Amino acid sequence: MAEMDEHERKIVSEFCHLLEKSKQLFNGLRDLPQYGHKQWQAYFGRTFDIYTKLWKFQQQHRQILDSKFGLKRWQIGEIASKIGQLYYHYYLRTSETNYLNEAFSFYAAIRGRAYYSRTSKDDRSVQMSDLMVKKLRYYARFIVVCLLLKRMKLVRDLVRELSKQIDEYTATYEPEDQLEWSLVLAEIKSFIDADNTINVLDMDSNTIVLSHRLSGHNTPPVEKTPMMNLSLQEILIVGNCNDQVKFSELTIDMFRMLQTLEREPQEDPTQLYDSSPAPNKMPFENGDAGGGVGGGVGMGSAGGTGGRGMKRDNPHKYLLYKPTFSQLMVFLASGFKELPANGAMLLYISADGTFPPAPKHPQDPGYDYGGVITNSKRDGDHSSSKRAMTLKDMHCFYPGDLYAFTRKPLFLVVDSENSPVFANMPRYFGQPLVVLMSAQDAPPQFQDQHHRGNLFTLFLHSPLMGMCLVSSLCDVPMNLWEKCQALVDRFIAEASKLLTRSRNVDPSFLQFFGDDFLRLLTLRFIFCSTVLRAHRAFKGRQFYPRCHPSLPEGELLDHPGLYGVVLELAATLDVSHLFFDTHDLQ
Repeated sequence: MAEMDEHERKIVSEFCHLLEKSKQLFNGLRDLPQYGHKQWQAYFGRTFDIYTKLWKFQQQHRQILDSKFGLKRWQIGEIASKIGQLYYHYYLRTSETNYLNEAFSFYAAIRGRAYYSRTSKDDRSVQMSDLMVKKLRYYARFIVVCLLLKRMKLVRDLVRELSKQIDEYTATYEPEDQLEWSLVLAEIKSFIDADNTINVLDMDSNTIVLSHRLSGHNTPPVEKTPMMNLSLQEILIVGNCNDQVKFSELTIDMFRMLQTLEREPQEDPTQLYDSSPAPNKMPFENGDAGGGVGGGVGMGSAGGTGGRGMKRDNPHKYLLYKPTFSQLMVFLASGFKELPANGAMLLYISADGTFPPAPKHPQDPGYDYGGVITNSKRDGDHSSSKRAMTLKDMHCFYPGDLYAFTRKPLFLVVDSENSPVFANMPRYFGQPLVVLMSAQDAPPQFQDQHHRGNLFTLFLHSPLMGMCLVSSLCDVPMNLWEKCQALVDRFIAEASKLLTRSRNVDPSFLQFFGDDFLRLLTLRFIFCSTVLRAHRAFKGRQFYPRCHPSLPEGELLDHPGLYGVVLELAATLDVSHLFFDTHDLQ
């Protein structure tokens, strides 16, 4: 360190203090409870606050820190990367997509200003090896954020860069974790491939990236009634399919469903940030500050104060990748506890089924017929093997495990080959309860698609993509897609009218129907059911999705008007031969 006068010493000392304090607070984040709304907010606020000060401090005093402290570009990159991680984790905890945009801004600036550019093969030291790992982790995190924001062109660029960096890392250091990084790269590539099940093409045959978040364009219309008094407040998205592609603790089903249950981020920058995670205003400024190496991450202010009230755009959600039974119950209980008056909870489960031997004398439908798997790795099993033959599987999540949570409004979506076991959930407490269940089986030609995501979830995510998949269409020109999307919208609008006007629909559906997201899922379920009932390959009830309470078949699921729209859609896609051409043949 160069010789310093008193002023310079103070600046370096303050920077070191802020840097150390920021690391301590950041490392403490992992000890915070992952559930609940209040327990973690104050700590997050303090962490944001210290990083705000640190970032602005290094901008203001860059010249002194460069010359006297020896501040390296990668150290600035590390601070920016930590702030990006903070915003990403704040998004995970709040479900507000605007924080994803903030994370993206920091990650993009790191790449744009090449903060990690000197972590290369020129230096074989341990420190440089550690720095390369930080750089690889940064790439993996940036890719996740870009995937969630559907910036697919950038994702492909980043994957190419990551592949090159991994090659360089393994050639230079011959590290023990080279296989792990190869697996990470393979996972990303498989995930992107699975996400491109259907390609929408422009005039030059380039793929167009479509968003499937909720917006003004795809919010289903509704004739509101006083009975529609519930709003979705808490969501659990559970992924536990062993052979399904995944990346960063997100299976493809989880990835699709979380987008389906979020609103499109607002575009107007003056509207973006009504509330900031930090207690004080976030002072990120445009342009470089302090000269020299190039400083600030250019982005707008996330103004406002943490204490100001803010209407949340999206329901709060938990993403649970392969949870144990204990973890699933803790998060369910937390979501249940946080539900406000007139709030509803949605539990979405995409998981492999567990099938016990058929009981000779069924006693309890909540536990006799199995359920879906939970992760058994972290929950101990203390039963003896002889007794275990007569006991229930402690790692199975049974319908009966949910009974306690039906004390409040519950909307359940189960995508599993054993989903029908959830078809007879009792309403012991008289609260609204709806269960949407995938089909038990798929025709042989569609069974090998499972690892690329479940068909039922694809229909709930994008009904037209589901229609294209069962029609074996991979590439659809944009003008054709738009024509077909107009027909899907017509189907959804007509189904919405039929459901609200029917006298035979269970009141539970109507109570949930005022919420945009739950209405969307219900109407897409009806579309999925109508399409599969009309499809020649899906002949048999084991191929149809089910719901509890049942929806009236003649008035909704087999309605001639809705059936007619599906046939018109099939004709527009030139796949009429795959569908029964008259309703009577069903």
